[in-house]
Amino acid sequence: MTDTPAMQPPEEVLISIVLPVYQVQEYLPECLDSVLGASQSFQGIEVVAVDDCSPDASGALLDEYAAQDQRLRVVHLPQNVGLGRARGEGLARARGDYVWFVDSDDRLADGALAAVAERLKRTEPDVLLVDHTLLDPEGGMERNVRAHLFRDAPETFTLAERPGTLNLIMTAWGRVLRRDFLLGLDVEFGHGYYEDISVTYPVLLAARRLSMLDRVCYHYRRGRAGAITNTSSPKHFDLFGQYERIFAFIDREAETAEPFRRAVFDRTVRHATTVLATPGLVPENMRRDFFRQASEHFRRFRPRGYSHPSGLRGLQYRLVERGAYSAYVALEPVNRLRLSLRTGLGRARGAARRAPRLAATALRRAYHRACLLLPVDDSLAVYAAYWSRGYACNPAAVFEKARELAPGIRGVWVVAKDRTGSIPPGVEYVVDGSARCLRTMARAKYLVNNVNFPYELPKRRGAVLVQTQHGTPLKKMGTDLRDHPAAARGMNFDRLVEQCGRWDFLVSPNPHTTEVFTRVYPGSYEVLQTGYPRVDRLVNASLDRANRVRDELGITPGQTAVLYAPTHRDHQDQAAPLLDVRRFAEQLGDDHVLLVRAHYFDTPQAVPSRGVVDVSSHPSVEDLCIAADVLVTDYSSVMFDYAALDRPIVIYAPDWEAYRRARGVYFDLLAEAPGAVATTQEQLAEVFLSGEYTGPHMDKRRSGFRARFCPYDDGHAAERVVRSVFLGEPADKNRPSQAGG
Repeated sequence: MTDTPAMQPPEEVLISIVLPVYQVQEYLPECLDSVLGASQSFQGIEVVAVDDCSPDASGALLDEYAAQDQRLRVVHLPQNVGLGRARGEGLARARGDYVWFVDSDDRLADGALAAVAERLKRTEPDVLLVDHTLLDPEGGMERNVRAHLFRDAPETFTLAERPGTLNLIMTAWGRVLRRDFLLGLDVEFGHGYYEDISVTYPVLLAARRLSMLDRVCYHYRRGRAGAITNTSSPKHFDLFGQYERIFAFIDREAETAEPFRRAVFDRTVRHATTVLATPGLVPENMRRDFFRQASEHFRRFRPRGYSHPSGLRGLQYRLVERGAYSAYVALEPVNRLRLSLRTGLGRARGAARRAPRLAATALRRAYHRACLLLPVDDSLAVYAAYWSRGYACNPAAVFEKARELAPGIRGVWVVAKDRTGSIPPGVEYVVDGSARCLRTMARAKYLVNNVNFPYELPKRRGAVLVQTQHGTPLKKMGTDLRDHPAAARGMNFDRLVEQCGRWDFLVSPNPHTTEVFTRVYPGSYEVLQTGYPRVDRLVNASLDRANRVRDELGITPGQTAVLYAPTHRDHQDQAAPLLDVRRFAEQLGDDHVLLVRAHYFDTPQAVPSRGVVDVSSHPSVEDLCIAADVLVTDYSSVMFDYAALDRPIVIYAPDWEAYRRARGVYFDLLAEAPGAVATTQEQLAEVFLSGEYTGPHMDKRRSGFRARFCPYDDGHAAERVVRSVFLGEPADKNRPSQAGG
């Protein structure tokens, strides 16, 4: 057995995360990143990872992470001992006040550690129970069906006060345990299948102070190949031995545990019958023997004075007690139906909540189809951007140029009800989802968007759909996300391909984008290699325009304006700040002003302060680029637009490795950056204070970047799109010259 060399631990370890690892190299990076990465702001942790002699590359991955983070210690076991014993090895080395047993194919929710730490410090419970979601193999999420038990729970309580707590799923990862309390119980995880319950039941039965955190802190991956809930094996017989250990604990700790014997017994029988009723778990030739052991177990541990429950379950329990296998088998189809209904109850509740929305969608679809029977309006063009968020991006640039070059085409914008204020005066619009909107879309000859229009509203035959998209792809996109389910978030790829089949034109800003998009968005559309229309505004911007925007933003003459525009982490639950903007502004000094632009999917986190201006709600990111002297970004496509200005760009990438693994990328940004690169805030500050971000070396980097990604940026991209789409001129005639470089 080998341990990684001891490194300096954090000053105070509140939580020890024990991470048993076996044959999970596919999921391990995501798990480790969710614990150690920037999505967790609380630092008072250690991770004790136990490599259970894993035959894949998991052990090497652990060592790689441990070399970069002193909070991670790795134990390499010389032989495989199983999940229960591996947890015991980790517990023996834990130093924290609390222990959290995390499975290495799952992940923590963003911000979970800070929320857990705050509750632990405030209430000091023996056991803190945390809520979870279920992750489907396709990447979809489903909330715990017993989430209601977490609502309205007092901050601390006893099991006697809330006995329904025993109905929670009995997994080790669902609870954070006070280490001294756990060690004092003299219990250990069992060997084989269902090893959790020989600890998870006793800790509830013995705890004098319980707490429940009504927050999703854990994402459990279900349906994974090799999981015991998905595997046929004789090891399902281990269930009985695990419950024997629980009843032995109740006998030993009768003073506190005896009142809950009946509840535990009911869970025992329910668990055994559920395993037997679930197809594909107990091998067919062993089912009768499994039933026999369940019957013996029932009679052995039946509490004194026990009475059977009523209804179907009571009949089922009587058959188990009597060992009436044939009668039980005859009843099994009914039992399986009951299990199916119970499993689907949570989904049914969700469907009930969705029913009004589904009905409204069906009504919109029907009305839109009826409107498709109306005659087409050849002079009507419908525009939208960013899921109807407002007047913006490539569609806005095309709209403005069409008003100039094709005045006979009437342009109407689709905009969400709460975003109508973004529409400039004199621009016609319809509210998304309204009857007028549906009628307008159905009759339009032209449809222009930078994302897909709603799937349930197909375009009419003969209409022309222009897909402008909204960025050069650094991160994986489209069908390439099949290999990145955390980022895909349950994307329906069949539907995506079907929607690509509706496109007639795809606007591309550069050859790299053309190569990627035509592969990941398959379709028979025509590619317009015109450059991005939205970039025209940057290329054509005058000094007078830049000064006007700077005045509006309060930037004084002589100040260096730094635009910080990070991208969205769509593989994470919520945005976590990676840069302390107030401190960064202080580091830059009074001769700089920091403009902070949050991604439109994220909640702005910048608090206006000395040297910091929150521009997240500014209507035009193009104007912000025009006003800025330098751009700081991570992986946002704004870097490709900003490069057209030929001004300094700094890449701040503190989570590059995690982002690259979770989201997938098309090239190594750090190796091919358009300027200076920093991976820590101190490095970022030094890049500015030293002047490293300017100079001939950075000019050379930016020149190579512009040659690759800005070749068409000559200020006429919108004109080329309008001439090709609305005026019918051949695309060859509108091909741009090589502008970048």
